[in-house]
Amino acid sequence: MERVQPLDISDTDTGERTGMAGIRAFMASHFHEPLSIDQLAGMAGLRPKYFSELFKKTYGHSAMDYLTDLRISRAKQYLQESGYLLREIAHKVGYSDEFYFSRKFKKEIGVPPSAFVRRQKRRIAACSAAATGQLLALDIIPAAAPLDAKWTHYYYNKYYSLIETHLRVDLLDREMEVDKLIRSRPDVIIGHAGMAEDWRDSLFRNAQTLFIPGEQGRWDEQLLELAVFLDREQQYRQWIELYEQKAEQITQQVSKAVGRDKVIVLRLSGDQLYAYCNRGIRDVLYEQLGFCPAYSHSSELYNEPVAIDELQALNPQRLLLLICPDSRTRMSWLSLQHNERWCSLQAVRNRQVYLLPSDPWFEYSAVAIDRMLEETQLMFTGNSPNPQEDRVHGYPKAYPL
Repeated sequence: MERVQPLDISDTDTGERTGMAGIRAFMASHFHEPLSIDQLAGMAGLRPKYFSELFKKTYGHSAMDYLTDLRISRAKQYLQESGYLLREIAHKVGYSDEFYFSRKFKKEIGVPPSAFVRRQKRRIAACSAAATGQLLALDIIPAAAPLDAKWTHYYYNKYYSLIETHLRVDLLDREMEVDKLIRSRPDVIIGHAGMAEDWRDSLFRNAQTLFIPGEQGRWDEQLLELAVFLDREQQYRQWIELYEQKAEQITQQVSKAVGRDKVIVLRLSGDQLYAYCNRGIRDVLYEQLGFCPAYSHSSELYNEPVAIDELQALNPQRLLLLICPDSRTRMSWLSLQHNERWCSLQAVRNRQVYLLPSDPWFEYSAVAIDRMLEETQLMFTGNSPNPQEDRVHGYPKAYPL
């Protein structure tokens, strides 16, 4: 069987053979065109049958399944965010026949496009950034959600114009915010266990449907619980499948870069350092990526004071640091950088200190976990997924090999 070594970089206009990553990137940019296995195999310099086998072996799904996934994902975006007619959407995503497109859409999503649009019109509100991250993973843009340029800058920058009612992150227990939420006329409100009793009473008095996922469960367990409640099990399965593929690839890359280096996460508040581990850090750094923790604690989650002398004894090779944004803490951080004992730490000497932003590292949701993985990959390898292959809303990026 003929085997051609794929090239890393392709030029589809020169007739040169193209590597599998180049083929996949080409498909992501040209999914609206009539692509065929023969055409793609020709670009790779392979026989069609061998190309199909190699693509599936490399990425875990066939080239045509990947093409369908790209087209249906973009179609969902058009259905949700545009006023295009069905035949116009079909043409824009590469189908010449709107009836064939409708059948294909129903096969992939479980409902025809018309039913999908009706379902999207249900107004759902989020009472926390974590609820927003869970809804986006299920392909739902909330009608109301907490937005703040400082504390939720990712959602603020990406969804400011798409989320109709902006709630205050720091005033969710105030009467004004309750009224604002009620006036947004949501059909369903996704709350959290820490909601004040007066919040719940006000919502129930106004005949609102309030759903609070189990707070003690892992993010994926909470996501499934929410998906079942909102009839989004298929979106859940699609998101989890892509996430697991992506997580596996990132784990392989980061493990090679970090090896068995001891890692510690610190939190600086005021003039006190804390050895720190929240649920997201636990799930991403220590469980998914398998980092070797320099600090051990009886509890898997902790926020324990730690002195620089203790850090010297722990001797971490890599140090991740969360800095509280208040002025006192920022002054302490400036001072700490000139502290001789701090500068003598192995991680500091080797410039293996990484600053973690509060967003997403203090949020526990599907989208936040996905972003933590990406940020860790970028910190330790300098690589990140191709932004041109971003998926609809909160989906993980289609990860290129």
